[in-house]
Formats: sequence, structure tokens, C-alpha cells
Amino acid sequence: MDPISPLEQALHAARALVLADLVADEVAEADVVSLVEESVTHRRWWVEQWPEGAAFVAGLVAQDVQDALLERRGRWPLCPVCPTGDPHALDVEPELGPDPHWVCGKAGVKVAAVGSLSRATGAAPSS
Repeated sequence: MDPISPLEQALHAARALVLADLVADEVAEADVVSLVEESVTHRRWWVEQWPEGAAFVAGLVAQDVQDALLERRGRWPLCPVCPTGDPHALDVEPELGPDPHWVCGKAGVKVAAVGSLSRATGAAPSS
């Protein structure tokens, strides 16, 4: 059996991190999971063209899913930091870099690493 390539490892990790955040926010329905799969497929081609970008895949998949959800369902994930004012979504920072985080642009704070929203929102991780 062949070992899993670093590219596939990065894609599997990105899928798992974004799915964990969707589950934490209780929006991981089948159609939303399909958005993750579409992004992973698209990003597979992207990282095949630029293997050095493998460390950036988790943030890119998170952004892809966030953009697709905005078109279909509205803002995601909503900011848990700002209790008043208009609800707003968190941003992924860096936009293209390793170690992506969900950030509140209004308050200027890191909320959680991509894949760790359950810790930031108080959602219980599923087992």
C-alpha cells in the first residue's frame, strides 16, 4: 500500500478542520458538506500546480466554504466576540498563509484556529 502523499495529507487535514468548524456551528448538513468536497477538489488541482502551497490549503478551503455559504445561506461563521451591533462573519487570516485563524475584523482579535471554533463558541465537540 502506498503512503498518503503530503498533498493528500494536506487536503484531508483541510477537509477535517473545516468540517469540525461546520459541526461546531451546527451547519454541517449534506449540502454544506458537499461545498467542502467541491472546494477540496478545486484546491487539489491548485496545490498540484503549486506544491509549496500545501500549507495554505486549510485557510483556502475555509474561505471557499465561507464564500459559498454566503451565497446560499448567509454569513458564516458569525462572530461570537461582538454581542451587539449587526451580526458579522469572522474572516480567515492570513488570506494566503499557514496556520489560518478565524479573526474578528471589527474587534481585531483572533477567535480560533481554523478547525477549533468549538472552543471559541463553547460548542461541545461531537464524539
